[in-house]
Amino acid sequence: MFETTQQENEILIRLQQGDSKALAEIYRLYNPRLYGRILQLVKSVPQTEEILQDVFIKVWEYRASIDTEKSFVAFLFKIAENKVYDFFRKVTRNKKLEAGFIALATIDYVALQEFTEDDEKVVLLEKVIKTLPPQRQQVFRLCKMEGMSYKEVSEFLGISLSTISDHMVKATKAILSQLEIHHKALLDLAVIVWLFS
Repeated sequence: MFETTQQENEILIRLQQGDSKALAEIYRLYNPRLYGRILQLVKSVPQTEEILQDVFIKVWEYRASIDTEKSFVAFLFKIAENKVYDFFRKVTRNKKLEAGFIALATIDYVALQEFTEDDEKVVLLEKVIKTLPPQRQQVFRLCKMEGMSYKEVSEFLGISLSTISDHMVKATKAILSQLEIHHKALLDLAVIVWLFS
């Protein structure tokens, strides 16, 4: 996390007083890191830009409540976290964005290894994966957790590329279906990965 410097405090005080130039300075200071974090999660440049715009609009709206004695980054990231939640809620309601949500359902397992094995979010993901038929589960684990290509898995298991592709499509859909049941836990997982990756 960034530490708030004296110069940043002065900018925040100007922001509290309604100085729009201060907002532009805040944007320049914090936009790059926030942009990268949001893009990692939502995997879409247009969506990332829209969320960022919403975040800084909220900063402007709540400028009077900014406490310069507390971490501004925490304040900023809390707004961003809420906007990311809003985005995923919108995705689940919008069938046109379903393909993007499926990508979230297959989030890179390696990124979760920094958490303890008994973390409830990791346990949930593992539980969902274990509901797959044995060969489909094996294909999914090799592709998504071991990082093997479809071709490598095909050669390793001695089954065709089209069968590998079919397993991955069906595994992804099944995982999405199960994770939608546990939607709140999925959102928590996404935000945790976003904040600590």
